[in-house]
Amino acid sequence: MPLLSEIRGHVAILTLSRPEARNAWDEDFNEGLESKLAELEKNHEVRCVILTGDEKGRAFSAGANLADTDTHTVASPAAFITGIPHWRKFVANLLTDFPKPVIAAVNGYAIGIGCIATYCCDLIVASDRAEWRLPQVRLGIMPAYGGAVRLARWVGKGNAMRAALGHPIDATEAYRIGLAQWLVPHAELMERALKVADDIAALPPLAARIAKESLTKGLDIPNIQDASEVDVYRFMALSQTEDSKEAHNAWREKRTATVRGV
Repeated sequence: MPLLSEIRGHVAILTLSRPEARNAWDEDFNEGLESKLAELEKNHEVRCVILTGDEKGRAFSAGANLADTDTHTVASPAAFITGIPHWRKFVANLLTDFPKPVIAAVNGYAIGIGCIATYCCDLIVASDRAEWRLPQVRLGIMPAYGGAVRLARWVGKGNAMRAALGHPIDATEAYRIGLAQWLVPHAELMERALKVADDIAALPPLAARIAKESLTKGLDIPNIQDASEVDVYRFMALSQTEDSKEAHNAWREKRTATVRGV
């Protein structure tokens, strides 16, 4: 399988690996992510996930495999309509709906669906070699899976429109406009991504999980009062956990909390 997997402590590292084609995206990446994320969701020892590209490919992902003449084509309207349930499970929703925090470690070009995948994660650590491109309009199509709208949630309408119409975003610009939360020299990318992931993994895991849910779901609630009211129930549920009690006691006793996800 071209999706490599490794677990270090409480952190899982998933690597898009098709180095001979700059980690170009194909259906097997999506199938691998669906299978692996389902497995990691059940693994309570894993508290955070990093998604990156194989260094040998010199990219995060070069996007769709344009060498395949079937790419960006549909056999028939019937094939498209009957395939809709399958596409609802595509990478954009898989990453957004995954309950644990996901960090994109962007090690080079992130193009097309590879670009969209980065900001379907929750946080982005960028190498100074990173670059984001949405070339779909130049190919006579458009960014699918809400690609432009999802980007606008990170960087605003103007910046998202600029990218959607084909203008690349380099690493420095990505950091400036808030697409990337960390920008580091290429050689330090995984070290920083792992540091961020380890910091997240040290948090009470249920609280980290519900904080992600609150923000992700809250963006779809147009009324801030309604979003706030839902959070009251989340807050009260978390306040009853053993980890919450332990974390409060640890703060009072000036020690490091021992959290277990209970």
